[in-house]
Amino acid sequence: MPPKDETQSLTHDLLSRAHSPDSANRIYSDKIQHRPLFLKPSSPPPSAARDARRKARADKKKRAKALKPKPLSARERRKLQLYHLPKEGQKYSIFAPLNSLWIGYIREILGAELYNGGQGAAAKLCAADFHGAEVEVSRSRCPSRVGAKGIVVKDSRFTFEIVTRQNQVKTLPKEGTMFRVYVPAPSAAAEQKPFCFEIHGDQFQHRASDRANRKFKNRFLEKL
Repeated sequence: MPPKDETQSLTHDLLSRAHSPDSANRIYSDKIQHRPLFLKPSSPPPSAARDARRKARADKKKRAKALKPKPLSARERRKLQLYHLPKEGQKYSIFAPLNSLWIGYIREILGAELYNGGQGAAAKLCAADFHGAEVEVSRSRCPSRVGAKGIVVKDSRFTFEIVTRQNQVKTLPKEGTMFRVYVPAPSAAAEQKPFCFEIHGDQFQHRASDRANRKFKNRFLEKL
């Protein structure tokens, strides 16, 4: 390593080639001789604006979480009677328009398969919503339920709740029951017979929302 005096003279010689003697001395004194040496780099302190933006994002997330409603529990739903049908609402005439809407809905889903049927129609019917459909019990373990007919007002996992033409509310279990549904043809094809299909309640024990994304497979049913 060369001595310090030799290093200083070499530096002065290099600076004097490009600057005047006064400028060379000043540059050497300011830039080299008294230049601070940082052993560890220091980062600038965080700005107040950055902290304010971070705090605003955290407050916004906290407010959104507080405003988001929590889902009601089963006990709270029963207490509020959300699924209770009042006595004055147990009339067939009230739900007849709902049945008309359902007929239009199921015609749109089936499309051309309304006249042909087949596997495609079966797959679409399995995923359809039956609130508003007029169902009839064609077969059942309980003989007294056979012939019961009405508009579905509640499609739960294990039962169909219907309103009959006699303004009666009946709860029909899906287990051990077969339901028949008629879909009349549009007015443009009045001579066409109504599309008729049957629902096997044992294989239909799912909520309407669960059936929408469920894939049904062909299975051999020993009870038929």
